[in-house]
Amino acid sequence: MQRYSSSSSAMNLCRKILNPRNQIQPIRRPCDVFINHRGIDTKRTISGLLYDHLLRLRLNPFLDSKNMKPGDRLFDKIDTAIRHCKVGVAVFSPRYCESYFCLHELAHIMESRKKVIPIFCDVKPSQLQVKDNGTCSKKELQRFTWAVEEAKYTVGLTFDSLKGDWSEFLKTTTDAVIKNLIEEDEENGNKGRLCIVQDS
Repeated sequence: MQRYSSSSSAMNLCRKILNPRNQIQPIRRPCDVFINHRGIDTKRTISGLLYDHLLRLRLNPFLDSKNMKPGDRLFDKIDTAIRHCKVGVAVFSPRYCESYFCLHELAHIMESRKKVIPIFCDVKPSQLQVKDNGTCSKKELQRFTWAVEEAKYTVGLTFDSLKGDWSEFLKTTTDAVIKNLIEEDEENGNKGRLCIVQDS
């Protein structure tokens, strides 16, 4: 019987990682749902919980903090995910409009004509305003303002994080996402392709 030390096992693993020719590369399918959010506000609450819940249902959600790794080019990875997603979820929080990245993503989602489910977390749609803080060009400000206005006039969900029922809200949001994914598949002639595994 031959014994392997933990260091030789680690070396073998390193060789496999560094020599990908010997491995079958997994095929990454495009994301189903792109979650647009201001990370500092909702990554550890609504956005993170929704991502985990959709993943458990074997959907393919995209959340920057979960899907990106060191070395990824920020706009390349995000813009590609948006371009290939079926549904966008925009999680609006009180300071959402202060984030260039949030606004860039939202504008790209809207310009791509994706279905969007707005979630207004601790903020009313009327409170969302893009302000000129001197960091954006006039053209970008127009894009961002247009995208926010489009979202404000799209039927969405509201949630009060202090008084709301988190479990019920997560279920309602997931149901809305699934309904929109099914409609999107049917509109594109992919009826029956969406496979969702419900929790038992």
